[in-house]
Amino acid sequence: MIDYSKQNKKAWEYNAYDFWVNTSGKPSDRAKKDLENPMRMLKRYVNYFDTYEGIKIANICGSCGKKAIPLAILGSEVTIFDISEDNKKYALEVADEANVDINFIVGDVLEIDMNKYEEYFEVVFMEGGILHYFHDINQFMKIMHQLLKPNGRMICSDFHPFQKISDMLELEQPTMSYFSTDAFEGEMAHARFFPDEIRRQMPLCSYRKYTISEIINAVIENGFTLNRFDEHPSWTNENVPGEFTIIAKKN
Repeated sequence: MIDYSKQNKKAWEYNAYDFWVNTSGKPSDRAKKDLENPMRMLKRYVNYFDTYEGIKIANICGSCGKKAIPLAILGSEVTIFDISEDNKKYALEVADEANVDINFIVGDVLEIDMNKYEEYFEVVFMEGGILHYFHDINQFMKIMHQLLKPNGRMICSDFHPFQKISDMLELEQPTMSYFSTDAFEGEMAHARFFPDEIRRQMPLCSYRKYTISEIINAVIENGFTLNRFDEHPSWTNENVPGEFTIIAKKN
């Protein structure tokens, strides 16, 4: 595991299980919500799937299973690839309460076992801001391409690159030049929800934020056909973009 991945792992295993219990509910409560309306739990992403039943989905950096478990309820075979043991613990407990099976592989996404998972999935799906955890976006997109079967689909939803110059989603991360290629250290996504005395002790993550052109070119240059690029309003100001979604097909 590369050094910055080790750093990010420490951050994402610091009180993460307790955080999910406090914010998403006990696993039994979370499972109940997922079962009541799995389509609602997927939010806008329902528009990007052609079908759910029987398809193999790689949920990249799937965290606590908040999207993987609704997908499994709808009939998909879902494998989460994530760096945190705490995330795995919570996700598997929710899946058990929902009476569905998910696979959860803990490790660096850049070190996925291709002897097992190359061309295994019909869909690779990621959301919630994950690209900035990887310092080489071309290496990342190459791996996404390897995971997919021929004609497979990548659904990549992430924070809009305008986040580089403005904290539009109020994540309390540093801003910088839009064209900066520097890696930097910053708090993990949910650090701001902890009391100050705990927040000060939390390990920092290592980030690398990208421009729109860097993201789109990495998709195209690593064997994908770009089918769609959607921009979504910020949570805090509907007049500016806060997120985007890319739909791309493996050539």
